[in-house]
This record gives sequence, structure tokens and C-alpha cells, in this order.
Amino acid sequence: MPARVDPTIVEQRIVEQAARVRAYGALTAWAALRWRGAAYFKGDDAAGDPLPVPLAVGRACVRPHPGILVVRRQTPLIEWNVLDDVPCAIAARALFDEIIRLSAVRPAVVAIDMAAAAGLLTVAEFWAFLQRHIRPRNGVVLAREATLLAIDDSWSPQESWMRLCWVLDAALPQPLCNTPLFDLDENLLGIPDLFDPVAGVVGEYQGEVHSSPGRRRADDARSQRFLDHGLAYFEVGAGQLGDIRTATRMRQVRVQAKFLPPDQRAWTLEQPAWWRERDQQRRAS
Repeated sequence: MPARVDPTIVEQRIVEQAARVRAYGALTAWAALRWRGAAYFKGDDAAGDPLPVPLAVGRACVRPHPGILVVRRQTPLIEWNVLDDVPCAIAARALFDEIIRLSAVRPAVVAIDMAAAAGLLTVAEFWAFLQRHIRPRNGVVLAREATLLAIDDSWSPQESWMRLCWVLDAALPQPLCNTPLFDLDENLLGIPDLFDPVAGVVGEYQGEVHSSPGRRRADDARSQRFLDHGLAYFEVGAGQLGDIRTATRMRQVRVQAKFLPPDQRAWTLEQPAWWRERDQQRRAS
């Protein structure tokens, strides 16, 4: 490669290692998901070190190299194609191989959420793919468990981790995510990261992007709108998702919520016409 090429760019690493594939094989796992446009899959580990690029080559011969991870599982021809001159596993197969690599439920759920957020597939489509893998081996059980917890509506990995804390650690009912809430005059109250419509609880993840004074003021105004309309409210900050006290606080907030019946609520999930029209225009564009 020319000296001017930056080898630290993840796409550059991917395309260089993909050149090792000859007649049979393809990129898979995080590398294929990244190549297909899912920015969440950055190709590094928790310490920030680059991960080897996974190549699904079955029994084909590939010379060992520290920059690649050879996946020996057979990849049927219908499960990969060529994208921008690079052989690449389809999204469902790549996601399945990534879940096997992750080997834990919560990271697997986040991976499914983020693949769905990138528009690569839906949770239902991934479940249909898994149904073709009848025998409970090679990660199918783990993938199915994670898929049952995954959703199409998570907008960030932190939101996914917060939802898993709510469902698994706090043992609370599955919430809605990124669903717009309106007052009874059809004004938008906000689009909370997490919402329990039965209890009337709003949960928000406050990462570094929320730390600027202007963003903080906007967040405070939005949280006050929720409170003014009878909703309970909590925030989770960076570093708090792995703390058991966060789950305890979630349960406490829900216990103290109002659990109002529909006819006594000052908020609604029903979308007004102006919102539906704007949403249709956004989808069309």
C-alpha cells in the first residue's frame, strides 16, 4: 500500500484483509456489518485495540496473519455477496457470527439493536434467519435469547444497555423506546429514551453529549415538561449502568409513579396528524 494510506482507518484494515479471500469466503461478523454501513461496529475491543478482521472461509486455505480471525464455519453462497468489490456476508449471517464472537447476551442484544438502527435488518428478519438454524448449536441458543430482548427502536448502544438494566437487573416490564409523547393539545412533550406507559415513567441516558450548558438547559426543560404532566422521571449517567444501585433506583421510581388510568392522564401516545405527516415526509426523504 502507498505510504500515504492511513492503516488505522477501520475500513482500510477491512479491505486490506478481505483481499486474502480467494475463490470462496467473505468478510463476516463486525467487519461485514461495518462494511455494510453500521458505524457502531468500530473494530476495536474495550481497551481500544484493533480487533482482527473476521474472514469466513470454511475449509479454504488462508495463510495465518495476526490481522485476521479465520472463521471455519461454512458460509452458504446465499449468505454472502459482493459489496463494493469486497465479498461480504449478508447482514443476518454477519450478525450471527458477531454474536458468537461476543459470547454474552447483553453485548449480543446491543449488536442486534445497532444493526437494526443502521437499517441493515429488523429484529423479526434476524429471528427468521435464526429459525433456519434448527439445531441448538454454534451460538443459535445465545442468538435466540438475545433476539428476544432486542428491539428495532434503540438509537444508541447506551440506550440499549439502559433498557437491559431496566428489564434484567430491575426485573421491570419491557418499556417503549424513542416513542414520542404528546400533551392533550397535541404538543410534543419529548421522545424519551425509555418509557413505561403503564406506570408513567420516563428514563433518559445522559452521556457526554448532554454536558454542554445549552444542551443541559434543553434537557432540564424537557424533564420539567414530563414532570408537569404527571410522569415520573429518572436519568442515568455514564458509568452508572453497571451499578446495581441504578436498578434499585429504577424500581423505586416506578413504585412511586402514579399509574394513572388513560382517562386521567395529561399525556398521550396517540400521534397527531401534524406529527404523522412530518414522519411520512422524513421517511420519504
